Amino acid sequence: MEEEVKVISSDADEEVPAEDEGVRPPDGDASDRQEEVEGSDPSPEPEDATAVLQRERDEYLALAQRTQADFENWRKRATRETAAAGQRARSGLMTELLPVVDNLERALASAEAEDGLAGGVKLVHSELVSVLVRNGVEPFDPKGEKFDPGVHEAISTRPDEETGAGVVLDVVEKGYRLGESVLRPARVVVSA
Repeated sequence: MEEEVKVISSDADEEVPAEDEGVRPPDGDASDRQEEVEGSDPSPEPEDATAVLQRERDEYLALAQRTQADFENWRKRATRETAAAGQRARSGLMTELLPVVDNLERALASAEAEDGLAGGVKLVHSELVSVLVRNGVEPFDPKGEKFDPGVHEAISTRPDEETGAGVVLDVVEKGYRLGESVLRPARVVVSA
């Protein structure tokens, strides 16, 4: 793009095009002025435009990658929270069923084996226990194990010279686990 530079003549108050013969710009060569005009051109050179576009592309790519990572983290967290909520709900239900199992076991212990009622109670007990097992609840009987307050609840102590102190002698009520968590600690008698 060629720009026409006009110079004001000192002799007259009219403008004269710089291309006219015999007229020189007052501040030097016309080619210097043209270089100044070209040097101040606001449009970036093609190499600069490419660098700008690459930088913008890299910024958008980094933003997209961060957004994708944030979404993946959110998805994993939501999955964990959903699983934990399901586990808590199931744990609450199973904990409420445990006293029913205990009472059925007590009824079986006091009933005669020949009695028809005992047969019905056995059937209900076995069905309820199978429901608990299908839902991941497992009973544990810690007789003979070392006392652990995380999974045992001591309801009494008794001296025993054979086992030494801190060993579970008798189990009053079995403990129950749901997966790795203890639903109810076993109620035990511990050696003193």
